[in-house]
Amino acid sequence: MLTSYWPVPLATHLCPDAANINPVLARVFRAMRATEALNNPDARADTQGFYASNDQLLKRIDLPEFKQLIQFFAHSLQQTVSAVNKDTWPKEKISLQLEILGCWFQIQNGMAFHDVHTHGNCSWSGVYYVQIDRTEKRITHPAIGEQNGVTRFYGPYSQWQAGAHMDFGNAYLQKNTIDVEPEEGKLVLFPAYLPHKAMPYEGDLDRIIVSFNAQLHAAQGDQLFDFSAR
Repeated sequence: MLTSYWPVPLATHLCPDAANINPVLARVFRAMRATEALNNPDARADTQGFYASNDQLLKRIDLPEFKQLIQFFAHSLQQTVSAVNKDTWPKEKISLQLEILGCWFQIQNGMAFHDVHTHGNCSWSGVYYVQIDRTEKRITHPAIGEQNGVTRFYGPYSQWQAGAHMDFGNAYLQKNTIDVEPEEGKLVLFPAYLPHKAMPYEGDLDRIIVSFNAQLHAAQGDQLFDFSAR
């Protein structure tokens, strides 16, 4: 019998109202970036580089389109986390408390990128694509092609590969990256510990994304296992 333990889940969801939500948010985000550039000339707010807002969008934006997007995030996260934990959670009905701890946007162009990183103080994170060139246009970039603007995820064992022995016996470990194709309206949910990177992007449209971190707690407490000494 063969058993695989500790899988790494990645989930994608498509926002059904993206066509209405995304153009509004793209305009708002560009205006916020421009306002910061006026108030702080030293801010990295140039139109061809990389810009990241602070993580307080839940307090800064009061628009129906943004509230609708946050509801989509919460619903998608509940679906994903329930599916991932279906064999681990108690069989009886539980009450979940979902909290988005931080939410921010990023604007990227001119070959800018966001290097490899993880997210702390949360169990799940998400990235939502607000705006980017269509795939058929994006992948024709003469230098980076299909990698243009993708989100790259790294296997959690990558840190041990530098000195590891590689042969056909562990070939299943040797492809240690996954590139998620960016599409307007797509949400990608992933465990917060998973290393990831926004690859260099250059296009006619800015690459605009919304990211967030989330914690989920059970109303009766989070401990499922007995950790006492045996």
